[in-house]
Amino acid sequence: MRQCVVLLFASLLTLCEAKGTIETPVFVLKGRDLLLELHAGPPERVLFVDWKINKTVTLVRFEPTGEPNVLHNVSGGFEFPDKNFSVTLKNLQEADSGVYSAEAGTFKGNKPLAEYKVTVQGPVSPVELTVDRVDSNSSESCDLHVTCRTHNSHINSTFRRLDQNCSQEGREQSEVTASGASLQVYLLKNTIICNHSNQVHWTQDFNTAEHLCSSNTALPLQYGWMTAIILILLLVVAFVLLCYHRKRRITDSRQIDIETNYQVLPEVKSAPPLNQNSTYSLLGHSAVSTQPESIYATVEKPDRSSNH
Repeated sequence: MRQCVVLLFASLLTLCEAKGTIETPVFVLKGRDLLLELHAGPPERVLFVDWKINKTVTLVRFEPTGEPNVLHNVSGGFEFPDKNFSVTLKNLQEADSGVYSAEAGTFKGNKPLAEYKVTVQGPVSPVELTVDRVDSNSSESCDLHVTCRTHNSHINSTFRRLDQNCSQEGREQSEVTASGASLQVYLLKNTIICNHSNQVHWTQDFNTAEHLCSSNTALPLQYGWMTAIILILLLVVAFVLLCYHRKRRITDSRQIDIETNYQVLPEVKSAPPLNQNSTYSLLGHSAVSTQPESIYATVEKPDRSSNH
């Protein structure tokens, strides 16, 4: 029975090789190069070796000496590293995806030598892990409702943390995006991982359930401290402004008092010039002398009777 199975498997393998249906899947990141080599050496007395795409269009034909002739090009062109019938596809783009096959031409017909199913993919977009809601009764227990999001798709999931242990409801969540990539959110050793990937590129965002629970539990306390600090700063600013305006009012009041009590002396006008035709009487106060009066002369009246 075992020998029959081996013979059957060998027969199927020979049939597949004869029909040229063996394919090697290859995934390439957009913009990269790809080396295509023969799975088996060309037979003796080979006439040529052709590299085709989708088994219809011949891209390169090699002479028996290994000299290549380009018949149709790809986006980035070809390189030929050595003369062993290998081809390097340069700067691949998504339009270059397809089945690349090598065939040897002989007098008995064409013989398949290699076949690659090439898929060119671009890089995936970044992802973001966000916490939508936290249901917490204590610092030791909480339920995390998270969203794993990319530009055109998202997944919602719930994680429960209890006594340092975390579990995911419904296990790993995943879906295939419109571009054919895979979007996943899962738990790995108490770490929540949001992953977006295809066969050639991936991006991740992650966080620990313990950190998410503790940070969100402490959120009201943090807001309380922030509110208190802001109120204190506002009170300090208000006090400084009050002191400044009070000092300003005192200074302005003093300035007003000084201007009110200050008397400006009237301007003394000069006397008009003396007129010669006018008679002025100058009156002045006599000075009071502190010295005793002196008698300078005594006038006596003459006796009238003696003259006669």
